[in-house]
Amino acid sequence: MTVTTLSSREFNQDVSRAKRAAAEGPVVITDRGKPAYVLLSHDEYRRLVGGGPTIRELLDQPGAEEVEFDPPRFGSGLFRPADMS
Repeated sequence: MTVTTLSSREFNQDVSRAKRAAAEGPVVITDRGKPAYVLLSHDEYRRLVGGGPTIRELLDQPGAEEVEFDPPRFGSGLFRPADMS
């Protein structure tokens, strides 16, 4: 994996170069010489975050029906009109 470093100015002047480099590995974007951002391909990002279970998968687990969940109802005082005075 290749790590590429670009200054903010280089990134702004040649976004296409940064995108091509991100296909090969992370692109570190510096701001005043210090690392500030990292550009990754979407596939690499998904790999890093692990693609955890969806809410549907979590709710479909055995025993999920026993979890107490009583969200507040609309109009139960949770929301009130803005005071424009």
